[in-house]
Amino acid sequence: MVTKEIIIRNEQGFHVRPAQLFVDKANEFRSDLKVRSESGEEADGKSMLDLMTLGLEKGARIVLEASGEDEQECLQALAELIESKFGEA
Repeated sequence: MVTKEIIIRNEQGFHVRPAQLFVDKANEFRSDLKVRSESGEEADGKSMLDLMTLGLEKGARIVLEASGEDEQECLQALAELIESKFGEA
């Protein structure tokens, strides 16, 4: 199991489009993925509905937790997606 803390930086936060991009990317990997908010709420990183319930806005600190055979690659790809602001300006 590996973890990484990251900050949501895109202006609109984790709305529908970024959540879909995140889930699509997460599902490219075999590892299990959890997303934990600052308040301790946890969501399945491969479930758009779960992610949307976290209500993550710009500036939110989250912890990504991957567990499985490609956990390192999974976290790296998702961190890059978040750091790129999901392609938003």
